[in-house]
Amino acid sequence: MVGVQDVPETLDDATLIGRSVGDPESFAALFDRHADEIHRYAARRLGGELADDVTGEVFLVAFRGRARYDGAWPDARPWLYGIATKVVAQHRRAERRRTAAMARVSTERPGTFDERSADRVTAEQLQPRLARALTRLSAAERDLLLLLAWADLTYEEAALALGVPVGTVRSRLHRLRVKVRRALGGTDPFAEEPQHG
Repeated sequence: MVGVQDVPETLDDATLIGRSVGDPESFAALFDRHADEIHRYAARRLGGELADDVTGEVFLVAFRGRARYDGAWPDARPWLYGIATKVVAQHRRAERRRTAAMARVSTERPGTFDERSADRVTAEQLQPRLARALTRLSAAERDLLLLLAWADLTYEEAALALGVPVGTVRSRLHRLRVKVRRALGGTDPFAEEPQHG
């Protein structure tokens, strides 16, 4: 039987998951590859106090469902983010409280303008309004936005993670862009360059 220490780093995730069906210990290599990333995502969604629990739950669900993994996807990140999104949904109340608290936080901080760039000042000023805008998004829109922005998934990977067609991802993204732009008074946080009136 092959142990985790014998798993070559060159194996893709699908091969590792397939191997773990017969050798459960080899699943640890998948955990080692992706746990930090899933933990960061959970911490950003729910705060550090719940991130450990969420990460553990994600990999427990993944381990239990590993025999059903679609081996056509060599990268397991979309699958893991899909599980993480569902686990986060179970903790959604804590996320809403955290986002609402961010919306109330004052952006006034000590320091001179010379100590910070204009971009950072603008971002700090937008943070409470952006947090308020996030609280007004549907759960599906918020999940999509955060998978694209924080997990850096492609549209196709986000569709896989959420279990929806790519067209649904595109239409949800369009609607949430309109909502966020409106909430920010016309400022487009999705633009490459800041728009000035």
